[in-house]
Amino acid sequence: MPGGGFVTGGTWCVDLNLTVPCWPAEETATPVLASERRGGGSACNFAANLRRLDRGIPVATIGLRGDDADGAFLAEVAAAHGIDAARLRVAPGLATHRTMAFTARDNARRTHLFEAGVADALTPDHFDLAGLAGRMLHLGLPGTHARLDGPWGRDANGWIAVLRRARAAGLTTNMEVMTIPPGDLRRLVAPCLPHLDHLVVNDREIAALAGRDGAAGGDAADPAAVEDAARAVLARGPMRFVVVHFPHGAVAVERGGAAHRQPSVAMPAGAIRGTNGAGDAFAAGLFCGLARGGGLPGALALAHAAAAASLRAVGTYDAVEDAEACLALARRHGWRDGMAAGP
Repeated sequence: MPGGGFVTGGTWCVDLNLTVPCWPAEETATPVLASERRGGGSACNFAANLRRLDRGIPVATIGLRGDDADGAFLAEVAAAHGIDAARLRVAPGLATHRTMAFTARDNARRTHLFEAGVADALTPDHFDLAGLAGRMLHLGLPGTHARLDGPWGRDANGWIAVLRRARAAGLTTNMEVMTIPPGDLRRLVAPCLPHLDHLVVNDREIAALAGRDGAAGGDAADPAAVEDAARAVLARGPMRFVVVHFPHGAVAVERGGAAHRQPSVAMPAGAIRGTNGAGDAFAAGLFCGLARGGGLPGALALAHAAAAASLRAVGTYDAVEDAEACLALARRHGWRDGMAAGP
C-alpha cells in the first residue's frame, strides 16, 4: 500500500500523565511523583507518531476540541507535528476531552480515567472527507464517544456510518479500539468488522471479539491461540489482514491465509518508563512500513521498533524517533526469543 497519506479520526484528548509509585488500593493515598500535559487519544497519537517516523507522509485529522486552553493546546500539538488540523473543529461551550493517565513506576502499567467532554458530541456528520488526499482512515475510539457509540440512522452505531462514508470517499479503513469490558467491545466493534480493510488490536481485544479467552495472555500470550482468534475475526469481515500485538510479539494473518510472527524488542526493564501509547506507536509503525513500500513482515518489525521507542517515555509520542532510529534501537537491544527473528 505505498503512496498517499493518512486521515485520523475520532479521539483527540489532553492527557494529564501522572506517575505514581504503584497503583493504590482503595481507601489509601499515594503520592504523584511526576506530572505532564500531552496530547492523547488514538487520532492524535497515530498522527503524531506517523509524522515522527516519516515526515514525508502527509497526515490530516478529523475531530472535536473544546473552546478552552486544552483545546488550544491540542491545536499546538497538531501544528508542531505538521498535521493538517483544519477539520479538528472547535465546539463552543464544550470542554476538551481530558484523560488522567496514571503510570505505576513499579511495573510501568497504565490506568486511564477520562472526562469525555466534547468527545460525546462527535457525530458522523463531523466527518467531512471531501478534498482529503489520504488513502486510509484510522478511526477510534469506540467506548469514548456517546453519539458515535449509539445508533445512527440504519446503522447499529455511528462508527459504521463513518466507515461507510470513508469507503464511499475511496479511503481504506482501520479501527483503533481500547480495552473496555469484553461485552461492550463486542457490541460496538463487531458490527464494524464488515466495513474494515484492516484491524490492528491487542491480545485482550482480539480475545473479546473472537470470544476466545485463551488468546488474552498478556505477558504469557500464546501465539498459536492469538493466531486462531485472529483467523476467526478475519473470517467475519473483508479485512486484508488482522494484526494482534502483545508484550513479547505480534501475529499477522492475511486474507489469503498467510501468517507472520514477529517478536518484540528486548527492551531492558530500566529503559521502560511507561506503556501508555505503545499500541498507537505500534500501529503507526506498521502502516508507516507499509506506506514506505515494505511487506507485512518488515512492517511488523518497524511496528515493534516504534512501540519499543515509545516505552522510553510516559507520554504517547515523546520518545518516538524517525523509522531508521527506531530500527537501530531495535537492533541494539535485539529481538525477544521464541518467535521469528526480526531483520
